[in-house]
Amino acid sequence: MNAITRLPFLAELQDGIDRTTSPEREGQRQRYRTIWISDIHLGTRGCNAKMLVDFLDSVDSDTMYLVGDIIDGWRLKRRFYWPAAHSDIVWRVMKRAKRGTRVIYIPGNHDEMFRQFTGLSFGGVEIRRKAIHETADGRKLLVLHGDEFDTIMLAHRWLAFVGDAAYSLLMRLNVVVNAVRQRMGLPYWSLSKIAKHKVKNAVEFISRFEEVVAHEAGTRGVDGVVCGHIHNAEMREIGGIQYYNDGDWVEGCTALVEHFDGRMEILHWADEIAAREAGQPVRIAA
Repeated sequence: MNAITRLPFLAELQDGIDRTTSPEREGQRQRYRTIWISDIHLGTRGCNAKMLVDFLDSVDSDTMYLVGDIIDGWRLKRRFYWPAAHSDIVWRVMKRAKRGTRVIYIPGNHDEMFRQFTGLSFGGVEIRRKAIHETADGRKLLVLHGDEFDTIMLAHRWLAFVGDAAYSLLMRLNVVVNAVRQRMGLPYWSLSKIAKHKVKNAVEFISRFEEVVAHEAGTRGVDGVVCGHIHNAEMREIGGIQYYNDGDWVEGCTALVEHFDGRMEILHWADEIAAREAGQPVRIAA
């Protein structure tokens, strides 16, 4: 990614990425036709890198979409934070592209500095502003990050930064809570996800966001839409449009996958790990 060194702080980021990495875990992988992940927020302490590395070592696909906010440029501009585990993630994605997986990166609002490279390809990773994905059963899905439809981002950008600071505090608390739970032998639990669903205004915002995104997809003549941005994994039909949100890797740790028959599914990776550790049989993709 030599071109990214045109931007301040990204040369240091490249340096951190070059200092790789732990080896991939050996063993059989669950294979899917397509995988969508977003809102990883590399460069922040809230990023659940350990769980995402486990996911990347456990699955494979013909195509992978990175649906924005992969790297948190907002936070990195304020303070550089890049542990080895974050390099592990970038290395695994790049290696996947070199092995023949088609990797499409659609930057979001936190990594918007990469939008200027739309149309280019770095190390086999294609950078796009949005994409149209055709499923195995012939449906057309619009794929985009989703911040385009966030009225707070569009009308009050300063408020978005304030909200981001508050969210960051909650993420730090989430790390502490789960460190304690791990010592107690308890599974991963999302503090922020519970808090978000307890707040009426947050629930109303999520519902309104989903409706706006689905409506916009309908005006573009597609059958459905895949996005990220609001950290809320979801699959539902809205006004005849299939709405999919792949969630995040900060609190929910989820991915959206397409099976080879076109069937869609949200994987909750904390649940997958818990099932594996309990000795339950590995699921076989259709």
